[in-house]
Amino acid sequence: MARWAWLLSDGGEPRNWILVLAPLLGWHAAGWAGIGWGVFAAVFTAVLPTLILGFGERRRYWGDRHVRRRQDRIVAAPGVMASVITGTALLYGLKAPAEVTALVTAMLAVLLTLLVITFFWKVSVHSAVASGALAILSSVFGPWMLLLTPLVVLIGWSRIRLRCHTVGQVTVGVLIGATVGAPVYTLLG
Repeated sequence: MARWAWLLSDGGEPRNWILVLAPLLGWHAAGWAGIGWGVFAAVFTAVLPTLILGFGERRRYWGDRHVRRRQDRIVAAPGVMASVITGTALLYGLKAPAEVTALVTAMLAVLLTLLVITFFWKVSVHSAVASGALAILSSVFGPWMLLLTPLVVLIGWSRIRLRCHTVGQVTVGVLIGATVGAPVYTLLG
């Protein structure tokens, strides 16, 4: 079971959701050009943050790429936030499709919410991103996307099974992703 938990956790990590979701929403908004905008967004919201987290791990600023310790997340947050904020500003400034800019703005809203909570408590970013992505996919492509709900549940289970989070931390992550990310996306998209 632990092997499955690791596979689900690694496969369902935030970077992977973003690498799929940003180009998909770009395509939905503007075809092939939109895919390019989605890839551009993914560079600032998935690729660069991954590189930042890897750099911090190699320098031993934090223990691993998942930044498991709550205190380490506060140290890692400025670099990741700077990348996401820069990408968001560039997308707005370069007049990217509304669906792509709405996505990165929703992600920024979720990250800011998670950061505030992180000063006091640890929350599952995996669960927040997975549930937020599912909520956004459902708003764009229809309620049939809710068939992916078991995937969000399995990712949450994997985080609990690996002892990275408690049931409460996963539940709060799911709630933040869906109740912060999706409304911001819907408002701006």
